[in-house]
Amino acid sequence: MSEYVRNPLYWLLIAIPLALLGETMLHLDPLLIFGLSCAAIIPLAKLVGESTEELAVHTGPKLGGLLNATLGNAAELIITIFALREGLVDLVRASITGSIIGNLLLVLGLSLFVGGVKHGTQKFNGRNARMNATLLIMAFVALIVPSLFDAAITGKLSAEVPLSEVTAIVMILLYGMNVYYSFKTDKSVTTRDSAAEDIHHAKWSVRTAIIVLALSTVGIVLMSETLVGAVEAVTVTLGLSEFFIGIILIPIIGNVAEHLVAVQVAYKNKMELSLAISLGSSLQIALFVAPVLVFVSLLFGSPMLLVFNTFELVALAGATFVAAFIAQDGESNWLEGALLIGVYLILGMAFLVLPAAESALHAAGG
Repeated sequence: MSEYVRNPLYWLLIAIPLALLGETMLHLDPLLIFGLSCAAIIPLAKLVGESTEELAVHTGPKLGGLLNATLGNAAELIITIFALREGLVDLVRASITGSIIGNLLLVLGLSLFVGGVKHGTQKFNGRNARMNATLLIMAFVALIVPSLFDAAITGKLSAEVPLSEVTAIVMILLYGMNVYYSFKTDKSVTTRDSAAEDIHHAKWSVRTAIIVLALSTVGIVLMSETLVGAVEAVTVTLGLSEFFIGIILIPIIGNVAEHLVAVQVAYKNKMELSLAISLGSSLQIALFVAPVLVFVSLLFGSPMLLVFNTFELVALAGATFVAAFIAQDGESNWLEGALLIGVYLILGMAFLVLPAAESALHAAGG
């Protein structure tokens, strides 16, 4: 218990009652409620990850791996489901793009930079990295196909063919095959260097882990509802677009705990694990979360097509291919990390000014 008291991340749990009281009884400013909700989701997401890890120890590597693969992005999935319920389809699509580029550019970049500064050139399993890089490129192709065809038939994709739904089904099947393959792969071709060091001994019983997982998930559900409810007020108050909130803020909030772990293990010279987190999370978003959201959106009567705008496609292409090239040779250094971070900052600034630029263009055209 003392480790949780000492960890400042868990102090943010106090934001849960503050956010709930602020919305229901105190009627605080929506901007403050949004901030409190964001702060509360960070430790809740970490608790989901930690309870899943504990369950994995008890259930064994295969079932534990499946749990991690399924719940790895639970926080962001819940947030986007509430956003779909409110009809914020553009925000959800932007959050998919933001999660992928955030993992491939910001998280991977920070990991390579921190690890490289500490240890110089770091090596990792090139075979695993190349497999993930290939899957990333395939996922990118799957995501852009509906967008290209929608543009070709002047935005009438949903009326012509259910291409997004068919693409989503194929992507989920491919994701399942990838998970199955990873379980069946000979361990001799996977990570060797830190297997002994990374043996995790259970701190919680199965019952405790399930209770923590359930309570954390409920907490994320509650905080996601308050967060999404305050989005419109935040866009007006801060002048931020719904697109920017979706592509930058939501991905960082939902995955910050996992991001910190990726950087920490890179600092400990465990690049195999660090790349598994950043690349694996991107693959899960592209091949599992995005397709699932396509079908979830149908339940709310506001279908979400896998049709991304030009700016999102450019960002996805840049992030995917730069990360894939860096992962090819089985080694990394701090300069490669700095390059990835630099690309992310440029894209972030572009997304920040994009709405103003579009408004100016419309005004000039008018």
